[in-house]
Amino acid sequence: MSALPVLYSFRRCPYAMRARMALWAAGVTVELREVKLANKPPELIEASTKATVPVLDLGRGTIVDESIAVMRWALRQSDPEGWIAGDDAELLAEADGPFKHHLDRYKYPNRYESEPGFGPVDHQAEGLAILKRWDARLSKQGQLCRETRSLADIALFPFIRQFANHNRDWFDAQDLPHLHPWLAAHLSSPLFASIMPKFAPWQQGDGPVKFGPLPEN
Repeated sequence: MSALPVLYSFRRCPYAMRARMALWAAGVTVELREVKLANKPPELIEASTKATVPVLDLGRGTIVDESIAVMRWALRQSDPEGWIAGDDAELLAEADGPFKHHLDRYKYPNRYESEPGFGPVDHQAEGLAILKRWDARLSKQGQLCRETRSLADIALFPFIRQFANHNRDWFDAQDLPHLHPWLAAHLSSPLFASIMPKFAPWQQGDGPVKFGPLPEN
């Protein structure tokens, strides 16, 4: 039996979440190595000089170290729900660009207060403005690209979850009639539950941790 791909991950990282959900939905089993970001294993740094999660090591020197690239690789192996139909480059760019920009500065203002022009920008309001556009998009079809979930929904969901959780009472009071139930459905989905178990940080010498929808014997 050939070795499994190795996935370096961090449970609460939204980039790693989207990668794990795609791998799970594609039926791809990997060897999971949970990373403690304050003490990254040298194997992760050797695999990818970026040393950020997720990193998927396919063996023979083949590394995939961008979350969307991991999602696309997984869906090329198997795409039972047709997620690739929701590979909307413009939407993904807005999520990983402007929305992530405002999310980071809304959630961690002390990290960015020395940036030129940081003070006058209301990052909470700017993030909400993007969410309102996405809410209008959801009003047309239930999910971001069609009636059923696809790559775009799974790629954006962990970051919208992070935005919502920063000030949940405020978020729940916002007029987002389509996005609220969309988020609740993804939060309660079996897919999300499946990729969120807790694992101890991996270190050299640990036995392999298989992660994926393994078939029953």
